[in-house]
Amino acid sequence: MSLMVVIWIRFLSYCAISVLLKETKDVRSDNSQQPCCSITTASELPSASADAAGDRDSSVCSVRRGLMAAACVAFVHRIASPRLAGAAEQAPTAVVIDKTFNVKGDGQSNDRANLQRAIDQSVGKTLLLTGASRIDASGLQLRNGSHLRFEPGASLTLLPHNQAAYQMLRIWDVRDVVVEGAVLNGSKELNGARNDPDRDGYGMGISIAGSSNVTLISPTTIGCWGDGIYIANSYERKGQVSSHITVRDHLASDCRRQGVSLISGSNILFERPVWQKIGGTMPSAGLDIEPNSNLDLLDNIRIVDPVTRRCRTGILMYLQALPGVRPKTVSIEITGHRDELSAVAPLNISGLELEGNVVTGTIRVNSSTWVSSRVPRMRSENYDAARGPKIIMEGLKIIS
Repeated sequence: MSLMVVIWIRFLSYCAISVLLKETKDVRSDNSQQPCCSITTASELPSASADAAGDRDSSVCSVRRGLMAAACVAFVHRIASPRLAGAAEQAPTAVVIDKTFNVKGDGQSNDRANLQRAIDQSVGKTLLLTGASRIDASGLQLRNGSHLRFEPGASLTLLPHNQAAYQMLRIWDVRDVVVEGAVLNGSKELNGARNDPDRDGYGMGISIAGSSNVTLISPTTIGCWGDGIYIANSYERKGQVSSHITVRDHLASDCRRQGVSLISGSNILFERPVWQKIGGTMPSAGLDIEPNSNLDLLDNIRIVDPVTRRCRTGILMYLQALPGVRPKTVSIEITGHRDELSAVAPLNISGLELEGNVVTGTIRVNSSTWVSSRVPRMRSENYDAARGPKIIMEGLKIIS
C-alpha cells in the first residue's frame, strides 16, 4: 500500500471520528443544538418561538451526522481491509449429506449410482459422506467444483470384481476440486483379475488426469490393484497437463504397483506422505515419477517429507519415454525423504538416454535419511548424467 493511500485512509478515519465525537458532544449539551446549516452569526440566532423547530432540526442533524460518520467508517474499513470485506460478502458453503440421495453406507449395498447422483447434484456445495459405502469397479467421476468430505469412519470399498484396471475416484478434465479425509479400499483380495507380477496393475484409488486446482487432504488408499494415486495428462484433450495439484498427508498401504505414480504434471506438491508395503507387480515403488511420452511434463514437482517403508524401491524416477522432438526441462525437488527397509534401493534415477534429444533441468534431493535399506545408495542406470537434468544430492544420512 502506497504512502499516499495510507495518509488518505488516516485522514478519512480522523474525519469520521471527529464527526462522531462532535455529535456526541452536541447531544449532551442542552444549549448548543443547531440546525444543519453553516456557521450562525449573532444576528441570526433563533428566537424562542423557533426553539422547538430547531430542536427537531437538530435531531435530524444528529441522525444525518451519525449516518455520515458510520458510512465513513465503513468506507475506510473497506479500503483498509478488502479481504475482510470480501469474506463477509461470501455466504458459507452449504453442506449436503449423502443420505439425502439414499446412500445406505451399510458396508454391503452398492452405493455407486446414488453416490454419483449426489456428486452431480452437489456441485458448489460440500458433499458429506457418512457411512461405509461399497461401490462397483465403475468408480465415481468428480465434477468442476466438487467438494467431498468424509466423516470419521466413512469409507469407499470396492465390491468383488475381476477388473485389472479401474479408478475408484476419477478427477478427469475438471478444476477446483477438494477431497477431504477420503478412505478408499481397493479390496485387492476380492479382485479376480489375473495376478501378473509384470503387468495389469492399473487399478487406481484416485486418478487425476488433465485437471487443475485439485486439493486432497489426508487421503488414505489401501489395497489398490495398481496405485494409490495416479497423476497424468488428459486422456481426452491432447497435451492438457494436470496442474496445481496439492496432496497433504497421503497414506498408501498394501497397493500392488505404486503408492503414487506421477506421469506428468506442473506445480505438483506432496506434503508428508507415507507410502508403505507396496508390492505385487512391478515396479513396486512408493513413488514412481515416470513419463509416458514426450508430451508429458515434469515442472515444479515438490515432494516434502515423504516416508517410504518396506517398498521394493522407495522413490523411482524413470525418464526413458520423456526425450523426443520437443525439448524438455525437468524441475523436481525432494526434501526430507525417509526410507525404511527398501528391498532394492531407497532412490533410483534411471533410464534417460537422450540420443540427440534435449532434456535439461534439475533433480534436487535434500536431507534424506535411509534406514536399513538393503542397498544404501542411489541407484542410477542408463542415465545421461552429462547432458540430462543435473542430479544434486545434499545432506544424506544413512542408518544401518
